[in-house]
Amino acid sequence: MEERKKILAIDDEEDIRFILEEELTDEGYEVHTLGDPTQALDTIEEIKPDLVLLDIKMPQMSGTELLGKIRDRYYDLPVILLTAYSSFKRDIACAASDYYVVKSGDLTELKERIARIFKVKI
Repeated sequence: MEERKKILAIDDEEDIRFILEEELTDEGYEVHTLGDPTQALDTIEEIKPDLVLLDIKMPQMSGTELLGKIRDRYYDLPVILLTAYSSFKRDIACAASDYYVVKSGDLTELKERIARIFKVKI
């Protein structure tokens, strides 16, 4: 049996983390969540995720700042940026991500991007 892909979802909003965990677990992924981005690098080292979902606007540290730190240490680790604001698409720092998804109640686009990264059919 193939090992489930691990996803680390980093978002300061508990309800968003809950939705991501529920929906993506239902898709067959092993989902870990984190509310404090300052703990992200240690958590990545500990659980060795196959993908990181990263909120851009967080009070402790911006997602783009964390993305830079992830790229410095884990260059090949896929990262999808999540935000409620489509205006961040123009931010050059976002270009280091694999995908950029605007948050919504419908996770279809996010699931498609994840499937594309893992090259699985949904």
